[in-house]
Amino acid sequence: MNILASLSRKPWIWSFVAAFVVWIATILFTGGASTIGLSQAALTFAAFSILVGIGQMFVITLGPGNIDLCVPATMTLAGTVALKFMQVDNSLILPGLVVAIAIGVAVGMGNYALIKLLQIPPIIATLSMSFIVQSTAIWTNRGLRIKPPEALAKFTTETTVGIPNVALVALILSVLAFILLQKTIYGRWIAAIGQSIRAARMAGIPVDGTRFITYVLCSALAAICGYLLASFSGGAALNMGSEYLLMSIAVVVIGGTAVAGGNSNVAGIWGASLFMFLVVSMLNTYGAGAGIRLIMTGVIIIAVIVVAGGRNPNQR
Repeated sequence: MNILASLSRKPWIWSFVAAFVVWIATILFTGGASTIGLSQAALTFAAFSILVGIGQMFVITLGPGNIDLCVPATMTLAGTVALKFMQVDNSLILPGLVVAIAIGVAVGMGNYALIKLLQIPPIIATLSMSFIVQSTAIWTNRGLRIKPPEALAKFTTETTVGIPNVALVALILSVLAFILLQKTIYGRWIAAIGQSIRAARMAGIPVDGTRFITYVLCSALAAICGYLLASFSGGAALNMGSEYLLMSIAVVVIGGTAVAGGNSNVAGIWGASLFMFLVVSMLNTYGAGAGIRLIMTGVIIIAVIVVAGGRNPNQR
């Protein structure tokens, strides 16, 4: 009982509870026929949300006003350029990944340059950068659907011991993110900055350098996600990152990370990402129309956040 009581006070646990309930509801409706397929699909599509969600979580942990709206454009440009660079050649898979990450690093540097040097609020700076990056992706793509190398496409669409490979990649990066946040001085620095940037400066924490690394890290994760998503989808498309703008923010909030900053939660990103996919899948299974799906998705998300917060939404 004490263990259950302790878990119930963890904000991230409710995203997993919600995902499990929705999974059960969908399985019961189909009579269990889609158990394995639904589970693998949930892990596969959740993996992409997890990758961008972790990056967004790092940025949001820095405190109020910090957010990266350039995530979708970074995904698109990284996926497009990497696939074009590889030219369907299996021997260029790893160099292609390096190219994608380099693009992410460049975008992250550009984002923080606008924030720091021009003193532009992060939400405006990253939105402006997204227009530049997306335009570059359009110029690079020129309307063509560039295909990935066969070995890379096979890797991203297959499983290992029943677990989708992209989910395993997301798991490895999640573990690294957890270690970075919980076991390193960098993790303590971003938590301190999120709690009070003024106090962090007085304590001698390199605030500007820490924020710079965080924005670069977010863009690098978005680039890796774009590289994998383009390969999984059979080619890079100019709109492939569009749904991950709000998704990357939603999974952070639902997963229990404090929007006010100073507190992050890697585990919650997993629960929230699985939940977001499963709730749409459930509503599709039940034959709900597009309008009903949007309304119900919003209502369910609000319910999960309220329950996780353990308070009445009208309280101040």
